[in-house]
Amino acid sequence: MDAKPSQITLDRGKAELTISWDDGLVSRYPLAQLREACPCVECRGGHANMGMDFAPDNLLTLTPARSYGITNLSAVGNYALQPSWDDGHNTGIYTWEYLRHLSPQQPD
Repeated sequence: MDAKPSQITLDRGKAELTISWDDGLVSRYPLAQLREACPCVECRGGHANMGMDFAPDNLLTLTPARSYGITNLSAVGNYALQPSWDDGHNTGIYTWEYLRHLSPQQPD
């Protein structure tokens, strides 16, 4: 996966994270579903359930337990984002590859 974000926008009012990719794709992620797709070991149920093989195929089919907000969004090097969620969870690291895979909008 070679695409990298060219712009990242968190819209707390819409509860949406938008990533514009350098290849022209614009991805809009509903925060509640993004939280449900957290890739951390705790949310995945152990190391054996981690990695791209266990990534949801369609973010929009995930049923959130509740609505979620992001209290802080940090860059992790030049390869990922780490959100701090309003439920206190903050250990998920969402790589560019993972976010691109989760994109509700896919290239034509």
